[in-house]
Amino acid sequence: MFTEQDFDIFMRALSFAACKHQNQRRKGRARLPYIHHPIRVAEILWCVGAVRDMPTLVTALLHDTLEDTETSAGELETLFGAEILALVLEVTDDKSLPQATRKQLQIEHAPHLSTKARLVKLADKINNVDDVSHDPPEDWTLKRRLEYLDWAEAVVAGLRGVNPSLEAYFDAVVRKGREMLTEKKSP
Repeated sequence: MFTEQDFDIFMRALSFAACKHQNQRRKGRARLPYIHHPIRVAEILWCVGAVRDMPTLVTALLHDTLEDTETSAGELETLFGAEILALVLEVTDDKSLPQATRKQLQIEHAPHLSTKARLVKLADKINNVDDVSHDPPEDWTLKRRLEYLDWAEAVVAGLRGVNPSLEAYFDAVVRKGREMLTEKKSP
């Protein structure tokens, strides 16, 4: 059972992420407010993965703040503590590196992440694959979308063994995405 303190940190993280991402939109055609993504990652962990660990759920809400906003590591540590900061750092790409390098590093680092970080990364990939399949950026070709699914599968291969329900859900989302994209390829 969650305590009042647990609910407090969750709500503070939700508010913090909403403020940090307030001017951002997802890249899909629907241009959803970016905050929809971290909320969806937390929802997937809770509803599909039955994850009840508060640091993991809070990390889901904050997982893109260092990578995609002006948030500092010190700010996260002050507001949410060392454990949350460490988890967010585990799932954060180094944006100073070229995109191809960052993508390869995600594949290489996936098996070495902590259990909590692996859960967040897996839920993140589930949401991203679903978005790429159903609401991709306008300039993404069918080929690029299929390549993204291939890459996501390579990352998730290194995350397996952490949550069978999330892994099965990822497989189903990829399968449905491939079916839908393959239908679009057909004449």
